[in-house]
Amino acid sequence: MKISSLTGRDNYFEAFEVGQVFRHARGKTIEPLENVLITNLVMNTAQSHFNEHAGRSGPAGGRISYGGVNFSLAMGLAMQDTGENALAELAMDNIRLLKPVKHGDTLYAYSEVLETRPADREDAGIVTFRHYGVNQNDETVFQGERTMLVKRRSHWAER
Repeated sequence: MKISSLTGRDNYFEAFEVGQVFRHARGKTIEPLENVLITNLVMNTAQSHFNEHAGRSGPAGGRISYGGVNFSLAMGLAMQDTGENALAELAMDNIRLLKPVKHGDTLYAYSEVLETRPADREDAGIVTFRHYGVNQNDETVFQGERTMLVKRRSHWAER
């Protein structure tokens, strides 16, 4: 497993190999602002996201973070190593929200390279990753796949 530094250095298409796993360097604590703002903006009416009283009486015992916030943060934490040289997002698939995330939980991310293949252009290739979000207790709370068009070093790297 590769443990990343705070910014990716070797994340051109040629650097990715199937089976490679990254543990990304940063973590992010879920703040009430992030969850409640997005929940309201997308008009999610599930009370457990924005109503503390309702959340306390629910199965999680408090307000839970909206799943879209959770997977966005996990995928964002992975970008330093997987997407700094991406030219385009091609797909996000198999999104699985595996455990509730509460305000104050901290998410960390891991990524695994599932596939690399040529693109229909010579300056880039296609990479599919499986991203994992884990909480501060090392419990997997999110899993999802992302396919990106990634620059080739041979065409884009500074010489």
